[in-house]
Amino acid sequence: MSEFLKNGVLTIEDFEVPPEARRKMGRVIMIECVQKIPCNPCSEVCPQGAITIEGDITNIPRVDFDKCNGCSICIANCPGLAIFAVDESLGDEIAEVGLPYEFMPLPEKGEHVELINRAGEVVGTGKVKRIMKPKSFDKTAVVYLEVPKKLSLDVRFFKRKN
Repeated sequence: MSEFLKNGVLTIEDFEVPPEARRKMGRVIMIECVQKIPCNPCSEVCPQGAITIEGDITNIPRVDFDKCNGCSICIANCPGLAIFAVDESLGDEIAEVGLPYEFMPLPEKGEHVELINRAGEVVGTGKVKRIMKPKSFDKTAVVYLEVPKKLSLDVRFFKRKN
């Protein structure tokens, strides 16, 4: 039985992870959707055609990591807040994680934050690198955090320090 079924917390084994070589080439998305529900905004908005849902609309979306350019439109359009971006091309020690953010006020560029994993635990500190909030994203911003590379696959939220 997966940890998700036992305690409601996803682990890296519960979804498809972009290969390390792809993560080192630049930003790419990860879909952490594990529930079979009728939903397809991610596949509908992807301008690269990188996200597909095969067969029934309740099937789990899949990402063609070679087609994905990390534009992050899918992140803001996912009603389940289950899509994240990872970029491990920034150097040996630093990575970038992009995540959906639906709170106000928005954090500020350069703000130092505590990094939170899927279980809600603080796992380190990072910095807000940039925020995307075009009108096409409706009310969901995408916040990009600079994080230690060793945490790039674990960080899924943040806590503001102030």
